[in-house]
Amino acid sequence: MTSGSRNINLIKARRCIFFISWCIGLAFLLSACENDLKDVERISSRNVSIPVDKSYGVEILYSDSAKVKGKLITPELYHYNLPSKPYYEMPKGVTVIFFDSNQKEDSRVTADYAIRRENEKVVELRKNVVAVNKDGKTFKSDELIWDENKRRFYSNKLVSIITQSQTIYGTSFWANEGFSYYEIQQSTGNFDVPGNQSTNP
Repeated sequence: MTSGSRNINLIKARRCIFFISWCIGLAFLLSACENDLKDVERISSRNVSIPVDKSYGVEILYSDSAKVKGKLITPELYHYNLPSKPYYEMPKGVTVIFFDSNQKEDSRVTADYAIRRENEKVVELRKNVVAVNKDGKTFKSDELIWDENKRRFYSNKLVSIITQSQTIYGTSFWANEGFSYYEIQQSTGNFDVPGNQSTNP
């Protein structure tokens, strides 16, 4: 073998060793990057940072033409100031009171939990939602949606309407804020019949 051939083989061997070392280093680097990404994902999933403002003993007034139309009361209010969809959370429950033109209570709505979508002006009331109007008529459901723009409540879940003489059930309904007018879908009811009616002419 000539010295020229030995030099060529030596160069090829060096290139081969360099290539193998480069491949090993690249594999190690990719593995390290993958582990780093997994660590970041794991840490991020456990420590999500969302800007939150917390307030306690909150009372919010709703007015129209300098007259108070409604009042929202909650023991705790969390404001999640997200850039695209900010919202308020009321994890300890909420009470909403509406007033008539004489500033007398027109209706009252309570729930164990609520969320207010700030951009949509919609309040979602959940868990043991009960509404009572000034006539004593009671509305119950697992969820009520308050549309502040349309000034009405609606629900696509089972609802019951209870009076002194009857109970009506429906699959969905909507009502105005005073619950003086409402429409219920697929309603069924139980009617109380007085038991001491005389059959004599």
